[in-house]
Amino acid sequence: MRGFCEQCRDIVEYRVSTVEKEKKIKGKVIRYVGKVAHCDECKEEIFIPEIRDYNLNALDVAYRNEEDLISVETIEKILEKYDIGKRPLSLLLGWGEGTLTRYVDGNIPSKIYSDLLRQILEDEKFYREILEKNKENISPVAYKKSLDALDKINLVHDTAVSKLESAVKYLLMQTSEITPLALQKLLYFSQGFQKAFTGTFMFDENCEAWVHGPVYRNVYEKYREYGYNPIEGKGLAFCDINLTEDEKELLDHIVLYFGCYSGKILENMTHSEEPWRVTRKGLNDWEGSDRVIPKKEIDTYFSSVKEKYKMLNLMDIKDYSKDLFSKLYS
Repeated sequence: MRGFCEQCRDIVEYRVSTVEKEKKIKGKVIRYVGKVAHCDECKEEIFIPEIRDYNLNALDVAYRNEEDLISVETIEKILEKYDIGKRPLSLLLGWGEGTLTRYVDGNIPSKIYSDLLRQILEDEKFYREILEKNKENISPVAYKKSLDALDKINLVHDTAVSKLESAVKYLLMQTSEITPLALQKLLYFSQGFQKAFTGTFMFDENCEAWVHGPVYRNVYEKYREYGYNPIEGKGLAFCDINLTEDEKELLDHIVLYFGCYSGKILENMTHSEEPWRVTRKGLNDWEGSDRVIPKKEIDTYFSSVKEKYKMLNLMDIKDYSKDLFSKLYS
């Protein structure tokens, strides 16, 4: 890699390293993992436009995570999901017609606006109410396109396999032997890291803080007959799986870095983490419970893990799984 070094006054080879950086925004110190380039000749830091852009994006992500604000990518998902333009959606929400354009260009929304956008993404019924109530604010064409998108979403919901069921099938197909106990824990780790890396959960269902760790009740009921034995995956087919390629990629990494452990080891791993422990506070170790682990707890914990381990891509999950195992069994 080559760039201009002001110290050497020449085009030079340079090396890039990862560093911890911080910046004060609105009185709050935001810490993030950035990159720097150093000249191979004089070792001084040099300016590289691509690295500047990378650091600005990393800072933006860190600030939004710190303030729990929606990302640009998630806003774009809303526009795509409901087949609505930036200007029409701004008008539906009673905002200035250029508001969403600014947000997509990188401006940071207020917490109130951010929460409203997240609610729209997660709740189609809520969006439909807004669309019907404020349809006079947009053109008939924009209204019809978005209404059609909603109807298609409802049709898919009525016929498609759920994300949770799809994740179960995919995990069963990607593992040679997996017990119900291990399956539950892989689902939990998948949910947590999906939220940390993408800003959205993979499935809507809640998990509960049972004696043996996080459990998705419907999955437990479906496979309880296997007890401590591996689940038989007969009759599973990829055509029945409602997952994006990105979701499959994340599940592949969860299998790679957590699927190598037994169900009991995975149980102990989840016992060491905050979401399960906080939810079961006040209960004895052996005491049954149907307490739901709040999604906010899962979000906060796995986002902090991603930040602590400086995770830039899914392969970095390996460091966390190895460290967790070492702390429990070294």
